[in-house]
Amino acid sequence: MEQLESILNEISSQVWGPVMLAMLLGIGVYLTFGLKFFTFRKVLSAMLMLWQGRKSDKEGDITPFQALMTALSATIGTGNIAGVATAIALGGPGAVFWMWLTALFGMATKYAEALLAVEYRETDDQGRHVGGPMYYIKNGLKGNWNWLAAAFAFFGAFAAFGIGNMVQANSVADAVGSLFQIPDMYTALALTLLSAVVILGGIQRIAEVAASLVPMMAIAYIACALYIICIHYQDIPAAFSLILNSAFSETAAVGGFSGAAVWAAIRFGVARGVFSNEAGLGSAPIAHAAAKTNDPVQQGMIAMLGTFIDTLLICTMTALVIILSGAWSSGENGAALSSLAFATSLPGIGSYVVVLGLVVFAFTTILGWSYYGERCAEYLFGTKVIWPYRLLWLCAIPVGAMSKLTLVWLVADILNGMMAIPNLIALALLSPVIFSLTAQALGAEKGKQ
Repeated sequence: MEQLESILNEISSQVWGPVMLAMLLGIGVYLTFGLKFFTFRKVLSAMLMLWQGRKSDKEGDITPFQALMTALSATIGTGNIAGVATAIALGGPGAVFWMWLTALFGMATKYAEALLAVEYRETDDQGRHVGGPMYYIKNGLKGNWNWLAAAFAFFGAFAAFGIGNMVQANSVADAVGSLFQIPDMYTALALTLLSAVVILGGIQRIAEVAASLVPMMAIAYIACALYIICIHYQDIPAAFSLILNSAFSETAAVGGFSGAAVWAAIRFGVARGVFSNEAGLGSAPIAHAAAKTNDPVQQGMIAMLGTFIDTLLICTMTALVIILSGAWSSGENGAALSSLAFATSLPGIGSYVVVLGLVVFAFTTILGWSYYGERCAEYLFGTKVIWPYRLLWLCAIPVGAMSKLTLVWLVADILNGMMAIPNLIALALLSPVIFSLTAQALGAEKGKQ
């Protein structure tokens, strides 16, 4: 078993090594420049579109607003709390800067993914709108690339069980057990039943729950974090100075923090930024393909807000709390570091904020990824696989909650990285379509003025 774990660790380190991180960041930089910084200039317009997208009578299954909330339900998870803390613990405060940079360029990646998802989506034999990388590879790149579409769907269908199911269930059970001493079995049962009520209702019910839970929990979490930041308002300039200085120079050992080189800050900042917002992995466009819209550019603009909200808002709040509280140099790591940071600044309730955030964010991740995995499985096996996949998904939740997941995590990590490769190839090859559709939309916009 130890030998297998060692082999998987080596494969994972190669999959998520410098080449992959350079590809993920590089495609974002390429698209940002190719779009002439369109994604930077249109953030406010996108927010207005999101507000207007709460209702739509266009063709599709869920509103544009619900599509973004479904995508966010899958991306806002343990990465926003434990992942940010891990980046800081291993890469120092400078990792936050590289996380920001990844998110800024990742907005263009997410925009392109959703644009292509709507442009090349299909309607299945049950009348549902389906799309994502497998469909824009099949319909955009056509014949000779069908194997690449199948590869993405295969990796996505199986990676979902790890990153979007068992790992999340395990995080919930661990957090609830640590704070409330509730046995994992009870947590597993409750989580499975709640998930069943939502998942068995299909995308409409998932979207409705996501549209209610995600904004509520995100606002509550940000409000608590902002309160802590305001308490330490005098230290805010020093915190930003520490982040910027540590991004370009070695972070010295302080307290329990063992120090970190610049490369560590870059590596963990980029990796955790990608893990958090999933720009480039190809997951979010599967949700956006179901949106009630006939405008790929508009849905792309709404989609890019996912990266903005996930990383530039929520992850930044977590990072600032960790740094301003002084907990970053404690030697703690992961969720324990985030918990310590909140508990230090909000004695008595800080730990509950972190645990509640973990539980809700992990639960919504289970819901969102169930849809992603289901659509990937449907691409491979047709609509007959939908109900068996949903039932298998529900069975995996208690297994994840009550098991040690070292091997599951490693396999899921590898498959998750493998998802990105077909998607990044497609984004590069279809970039002329992305640039052309965007230019047409801008031309039409100017024509109306």
